[in-house]
Amino acid sequence: MGADVIRIEKCDGGEDRWVQSVGSDGVGAGFLQCNRNKRSAAIDIASAEGREVVRRLVANADVVVANMPSQTLQSLGLDYDSLKVVKPDIIFANATAYGSGGPYSDRIGFDGIGQVMSGAVARTGTEEQPIRTMVPYVDHSTALSLALATMMALYHRLRTGEGQQVEAALLPSALCISNGLLIEQAVLKSNIGRVGNRGLAISPCDLFRVVDGWILVQVTGNAMFRRWCKMVDREEWSREERFATDGKRAELGDVLNGRMRAWCAELSVEEVMEQLDSWKIPASPVLSPEQVLHDPHIAAMEYLKALEYPTVAGTVPVMETPFRMSQTPGAVRVRAPMLGEQTKEVLGEIGYDVDGIAKLKAAGVIL
Repeated sequence: MGADVIRIEKCDGGEDRWVQSVGSDGVGAGFLQCNRNKRSAAIDIASAEGREVVRRLVANADVVVANMPSQTLQSLGLDYDSLKVVKPDIIFANATAYGSGGPYSDRIGFDGIGQVMSGAVARTGTEEQPIRTMVPYVDHSTALSLALATMMALYHRLRTGEGQQVEAALLPSALCISNGLLIEQAVLKSNIGRVGNRGLAISPCDLFRVVDGWILVQVTGNAMFRRWCKMVDREEWSREERFATDGKRAELGDVLNGRMRAWCAELSVEEVMEQLDSWKIPASPVLSPEQVLHDPHIAAMEYLKALEYPTVAGTVPVMETPFRMSQTPGAVRVRAPMLGEQTKEVLGEIGYDVDGIAKLKAAGVIL
C-alpha cells in the first residue's frame, strides 16, 4: 500500500527465512510471500552498535513492528517505553504468543499453539485422532489483527498526535475464530466430539468423493435446502419437520450427507459442479496446489503475481494484497529481499557514511 517497510533481521537470517525451502540458498516459500515489497537490513541487535542503528531507524519511523517476547525486547532496550523516548509518537506493534499480563505470557509459541488451545483442533479430525490445520491460519489472522490495530493507532495519532503500543497475539486470534464453538459449549454443555469434514451447524455439508476427485458442498438456510432436495430427488424432505431448521438438519447429518454421497458418487467433478451451479448451491472441487496454480478464475483475477528471485528456478507465484480498493489499489512492486540486501542503502539514509558502514561491517554488526 506504499509503505517503506524495512525488515531488520539477524546477520544469519531470521528463522522464518528458511521455512519450506525452495531456493538454492535455502530461502523459504512463506518468506517469499510475506516479505515482498520489503527491504532487508541485517543487523546484530545483540550488540550495542546494532541497537544504536535500530534507534536511529526508529527516530525516522512511523511504526515499529516487533515479533519478539516482551522480556527480550526489554533486555535489549527495544521495548515501547525505551523507543518512545527516541520517538514520542511512535506506534509500537508487538506480536506475541499468549498476550501480555497472564501466567503464560513469557512462553514462546507458534501457530499450532493457538490452534490447539482454541478448542478447534479438539473438534477437527477423526474419532481416533485430532488434526490441526497445516496452513498457518493463526499466524496470518494475528498479523491481520495487528495490521488493523496499527491502522487504528495511526488514525488516532492523526487526530491527536499521540502514539501508543498495540498488541496482537496467537491465542486470542485463535479464540476469536473459534468463539462460536466456545459459546455453544458454555450455553448448551454439548461436549461435541470431532466431526471430520462435516458441517458444525448445517447439513448437508461435507467433502464428497466423485469419480475423478472430491468436492465440498455446503447447504444452509431453508430456501437452499429446498433446492437441494429437488436436485437429489428428495423433495418431500423439505416438508418434513425433522429437517425444518439448520440445527435439526445438522443433527441428522448422516442422513443428508449420505444422500449427497450416493447422488454424486457416479458423477465426475465437471458433471456435479454443473448441476450444483445450476441449482445455486455453494460447492467447489477440492483443488490440489497444482490445480490452484492453473485455475481459470484465479488466473483471470490475477491474484498470484509471478516474481523472480535470484536463487529460485523459474518464477514465484506470490499472492497480492487479498483486498482491493478502487482509488488506492495496492501493488506487489518488488520481490522479497535477499538477506541484508539493502543494509548499506538503509544506513546511508539515516546518516551513516561510507567509513561508518565499513566499520560496522568489519565488526560483524551488519551484513
